[in-house]
Amino acid sequence: QVQLVESGGGLVQAGGSLRLSCAASRSIFSINAMGWYRQAPGKQRELVATITNVGSTNYADSVKGRFTISSDNAKNSVSLQMNSLKPEDTAVYYCYARAYYRSSRDYWGQGTQVTVSS
Repeated sequence: QVQLVESGGGLVQAGGSLRLSCAASRSIFSINAMGWYRQAPGKQRELVATITNVGSTNYADSVKGRFTISSDNAKNSVSLQMNSLKPEDTAVYYCYARAYYRSSRDYWGQGTQVTVSS
């Protein structure tokens, strides 16, 4: 039943690093994009970074130069390397996948907590 599984969240001090990973079940066919969103308490969910199956990337302005998204199409997985973390990065991070074959389907992970202490 769980089709996207995140890992790698945790507690770090400001300036530290974390690497988030997400694996999509092989039961999800025709994925054309994966990425990461985040949601802090009391705030709306926002895009962090996305990557398509042809390697195009998109980043939120707030994380450019600090975060790097990568993917492995053969493994149906995506990772987010987060460096120079700030307290403002504290949020629940959600893995996202979009699949398209005749119709579009969206998938979300259950989220992993990232906490950056000051």
